[in-house]
Amino acid sequence: MRRAGDEDLAAVVALWEACGLTRPWNDATADFVRAVQGPGSDILLLELDGRLAATVMVGDDGHRGWVYYLGVAPDQRGSGLGRILMDAAEAWLRDRDAPKIQLMVREDNEAAIGFYTALGYEVQPVVTIGRRLN
Repeated sequence: MRRAGDEDLAAVVALWEACGLTRPWNDATADFVRAVQGPGSDILLLELDGRLAATVMVGDDGHRGWVYYLGVAPDQRGSGLGRILMDAAEAWLRDRDAPKIQLMVREDNEAAIGFYTALGYEVQPVVTIGRRLN
């Protein structure tokens, strides 16, 4: 496991795309750059045999810890890499004294919801409200 650097941009974005994590209205490249260069965030990488196998973006906003872009290469799913990355994300946040970890999952993504609930996460009774700033 290691932290992503600028040189990892293309491989990470390609993995996010292969995992179906990107959306046309979100600029994955800009997200990568902000996370890698920001003081309160990182992208953690897991490599197998010299090949990028999984990533997770983790950040601390000063109030809560957040997880984004947890992606495991399609040919590696079910191998435990997602759990390893979530453990690493939790450790990253504990090191920064974050009191809580949160993440957002699209409500129709039953596989992801099942994955997180199997790890002990609970669906929270909240509504996400937002507006684009660009």
